[in-house]
Amino acid sequence: RFDAARAAALRDVTGRDRLVLDLSCRKRDGLYFVCTDRWTQWTDLALTPSSLATLAAFCDEFLVHAVDVEGKRCGVDLELVSLLAAHSPVPVTYAGGARSVADFAAVRDAGRGSVDLTVGSALDLFGGDMRFEEVVAWQREEEARAARARREWE
Repeated sequence: RFDAARAAALRDVTGRDRLVLDLSCRKRDGLYFVCTDRWTQWTDLALTPSSLATLAAFCDEFLVHAVDVEGKRCGVDLELVSLLAAHSPVPVTYAGGARSVADFAAVRDAGRGSVDLTVGSALDLFGGDMRFEEVVAWQREEEARAARARREWE
């Protein structure tokens, strides 16, 4: 169960701008619930517009793990990414399931450009198949694309 008093105490000691809430989520009955204890214990906290707004009062950013795909390199959970893009009032980084740079574009699109992606075990640095150089090249191209778009709007 989420303890708002403890979260407020932590925020007050560290400062909201220095806190990232790590929300590890699993899907059940059409909703994403926060899980704890190495993802084995379900909480009663579902990710909803209301709960995200409540949680945002205690942190500067969310790190959301899609537990059902985390570490499996089976593709990202675009439904969760879309939910986060639509309802997170603070910056959010999504983690889980990425297997190629095509997933980066999928997160960019489903997340409407507002959801970041972190990659772990899929990277060759950690034994995966995704080449680090390919990730860097994709990111540089994205930055160039964004710069071109900004110039077109000016």
